[in-house]
Amino acid sequence: MSAPAQLVLTLPQRPALGRADFLVAPCNETAVAWIDRWPDWPSTALALVGPPASGKSHLAEVWRGVSGAPAFVAAELDGDRLAERLGTARTALLDDAAAVAGRPALEEGLLHLYNLLAERRGTLLLTAGLEPARWPLALPDLASRLATATAARLGPPDDELMAGLLIKLFADRQLRPTQGAITYLVARMERTYAAARQLVEALDSRALAAGGGVTQATARAVLESPTDP
Repeated sequence: MSAPAQLVLTLPQRPALGRADFLVAPCNETAVAWIDRWPDWPSTALALVGPPASGKSHLAEVWRGVSGAPAFVAAELDGDRLAERLGTARTALLDDAAAVAGRPALEEGLLHLYNLLAERRGTLLLTAGLEPARWPLALPDLASRLATATAARLGPPDDELMAGLLIKLFADRQLRPTQGAITYLVARMERTYAAARQLVEALDSRALAAGGGVTQATARAVLESPTDP
């Protein structure tokens, strides 16, 4: 019986500067196009919007690698050291930006950050689960500024993205899964990047112990007893 053919990863890959490659698929290609367009954005702020595990923070890190932007979390916007932390930068990233909503000091901090970057003709990248226009902001000035932000939506990982991610993770371990294994996993696994990594690690352990490859039968065995390699 002939050996299973090696699967070829056809999705384009983007280096994530120390992280796993960022894979481009229909669920995220619009957001990637906006990141590629930087610094030619139509307004000061751009928001990467999508559900958990859609790759917002990952793509934001790719942008940071290009832009050199300092990264902030919401709690860091409360205080007098914001300008000092920003320094002379003309770019900034705020992850989980909607966390400022309803918290007066944080809303004031984000407004200050936005204004600093606007004065410098710079750019602000936000990540959130919802578009800024849907955040329950109490500060009218902040709401009016973020109303002009471009929203780039990422969808949940689709079949193409999950298959590409699995194939890449297997390739990193010099494993050649069969097409049946990939198809079986994509249809049944939890659709998150963390779950993909855990599955590949478990399958690698099982294949090593059994002295075989990664087949549909192996995939079924790991999914049915994921804690027992």
